[in-house]
Amino acid sequence: MPAVKRIMLNMDLPRVNERNLHVLRASLVSGTIASLASTAALVLLAKAQKKSALQPLNATSHWLHGAKAAERDTADVAHTAVGYATHHASAIFWALPFQAWLALRPNRASSALLRDAAVMSAIAAAVDYGVVPKRLTPGWELVLSKTSMFAAYGALAIGLFAGARLAEGLLHRPE
Repeated sequence: MPAVKRIMLNMDLPRVNERNLHVLRASLVSGTIASLASTAALVLLAKAQKKSALQPLNATSHWLHGAKAAERDTADVAHTAVGYATHHASAIFWALPFQAWLALRPNRASSALLRDAAVMSAIAAAVDYGVVPKRLTPGWELVLSKTSMFAAYGALAIGLFAGARLAEGLLHRPE
């Protein structure tokens, strides 16, 4: 057996166990609910600012199309579908550490769960607008006011909270 193959077979790779599967499943649920909640907020916030309801979603495709994506005010696959898919993936991405944290301390009161969801959303906002390159931000700053962006992250927190509660009811937690 070649040396590389032998080394690879002997590597201690992370094991997929029931707890990890639970975190992944719960992340898909809570991330999806967070994505839907924040998308609804983005639509309403854009309309309140006299913008097209689709502009914040289209703006999220700026990583691919540049800042002009924010000017797109109608639906199309290149901007709206790519923007929503990007947003949805990012919501699931942020749900992963949130659910991993919850797995360490299950059965928390609603107030503590909401607090933790708000902290996770604040971390997401700090990373999205303070750490990643401008090309990888959500792009909402191209369309919405800072107040509206803050509200969108609030909706993300509420979605993470509601999604976590839904996941608790839907999924069996491993012992």
